Amino acid sequence: MPKFIIERNLPDIGSADQQTLSGAAAKSNAVLSEMRAEDKDIEWEHSYVAGDKTYCVYNCESEALIHEHAERSGFPANAITEIKNHIDPTTADN
Repeated sequence: MPKFIIERNLPDIGSADQQTLSGAAAKSNAVLSEMRAEDKDIEWEHSYVAGDKTYCVYNCESEALIHEHAERSGFPANAITEIKNHIDPTTADN
């Protein structure tokens, strides 16, 4: 299944407290659950919070599902890029 990274511009997210982050995750999870109940194959792996942005990693069938999740959840998807490969320090050993 394709993997995507989503850049979301969210003012003040970098200074959000744990309760705010928990609420955002719960909202996203609820929409994802609804979408999966509609037989839409979409999964959130994790997100990084950096400054006024989040970078979210999703597995899903298409970019269109990410746009649908963004619309339904109210979280913007300002840039969506398909992840084609993965490297890390151990890549040098191959």
